[in-house]
Amino acid sequence: MTEAILLVGGKGTRLRPLTVHTPKPMVRAAGVPFLTHQLARAKAAGVEHIVLATSYLAEVFEPYFGDGSSLGLHLEYVTEEEPLGTGGAIRNVASRLHSGPDEPVLVFNGDILTGLDIRALVRTHETTGADVSLHLTKVTDPRAYGLVPTDGSGRVLAFLEKPQTPEEIVTDQINAGAYVFRRSVIDTIPAGRPVSVERETFPELLATGAHLQGMVDSTYWLDLGTPAAFVRGSADLVLGRAPSPAVPGRCGDRLILPTATVAPDAKLTGGTVVGEGAFVAEGARVFGSTILPGAVIEPGAVITDSLIGSRARVGTRSVLTDTVIGDGAVVGADNELRSGVRVWCDARIPPASLRFSSDAS
Repeated sequence: MTEAILLVGGKGTRLRPLTVHTPKPMVRAAGVPFLTHQLARAKAAGVEHIVLATSYLAEVFEPYFGDGSSLGLHLEYVTEEEPLGTGGAIRNVASRLHSGPDEPVLVFNGDILTGLDIRALVRTHETTGADVSLHLTKVTDPRAYGLVPTDGSGRVLAFLEKPQTPEEIVTDQINAGAYVFRRSVIDTIPAGRPVSVERETFPELLATGAHLQGMVDSTYWLDLGTPAAFVRGSADLVLGRAPSPAVPGRCGDRLILPTATVAPDAKLTGGTVVGEGAFVAEGARVFGSTILPGAVIEPGAVITDSLIGSRARVGTRSVLTDTVIGDGAVVGADNELRSGVRVWCDARIPPASLRFSSDAS
C-alpha cells in the first residue's frame, strides 16, 4: 500500500471558537497541527502518496505542508466547492489516485487520534480479499455511535445507527473512522453529490453482497470533535499515552516549545503544552492544558483541562477549568470560568466579572 486519502474538509463546528480561523485538522495538538501526527503515522506505516480532501479553509493546508517532501511524503490537495460528505469527498479525489483496480487505498478521517496498527488493517484487507475493510473499536457506551456487528470471521453483518434502547445495543463495536478500500470500489461511489459512506455507501455495498471486513483494534482511540476531547488528546500525546512520531520533544508531563517563556516557579503538569512565543508568568499553575502560540498567562492564574488560543491572555489569579479561550481573547484578572465555557475570539472579559463560586480561591 502506497497511497491514502485523508478527509480534512469538515468545518469543526463543535470545536468553535478553535476553528473560527483554523480548520480542525490544523489546530495544534502537542505543539504541531493535529494533521501532522496523522501524516507521520501514515508515513511510518509505509504510505507514500496522500491526497487531502479539503473544503473548509482549504487555503491553509498547502502553504503549511507544501508537497509533503519535508515529511517524506507526496501530498496532493483537492478542494470541494460544496461539501460532499465522507463518500462524496472520497469519490471527488479518485482521479488523483495511482492504484490499480484491485489495489488497496487507505482512507482516514482528519479528526481521529488513534494507535491503530495501520499495516495490520491492510494485511487483514488483503488476506480476507475484502472489498472494504474497517477499523472497529470497542467502547463502553456505544449509544453515541454507529454499531458494526461482525460474525466469527470478522465479516461485517450490518450497520446500525445510534441505538435508542438497550435491546438495540447488539455489539460494543463501532466504526472507528479508518478504512481500506479496494480501488475499484471507490469508483462505484456516485460523483458530484453528497454521499455518506456510513449511511449510504457501506449499507448499499452490504446489500449487494460485497465483502466488508471488520478488524477490531482496541488500542488508543479518541474522536477529537469536542474541545474537551481535543485538549485531552493533546495531553495524551505529550504524556505518551497516544502514539505519534511527530511530537516535537520527549514525552513527559509537559512540552515547552522553542521561544516559549515559563517562569521558574510556574507549575506545568498533566501533559500541558506551551506553544511558541507564549508566556507563563510566576506562580501560574497549568494542568493538562494547551497554551497556543503567543498566549500570555499572567501571575497566579490556574488553568485546568483548558485550551488558550493564540495571542489570548488570561489575567492574574483567574481560574479556568474545562474552558476554551478563542484567539486574541482577553480574560481579565480575578475571573473564574468553568464547565465548558467558550470565550469567543477577540472577546474581552473585564476583571472580576464572572464567577461560578461564591469565592474563587
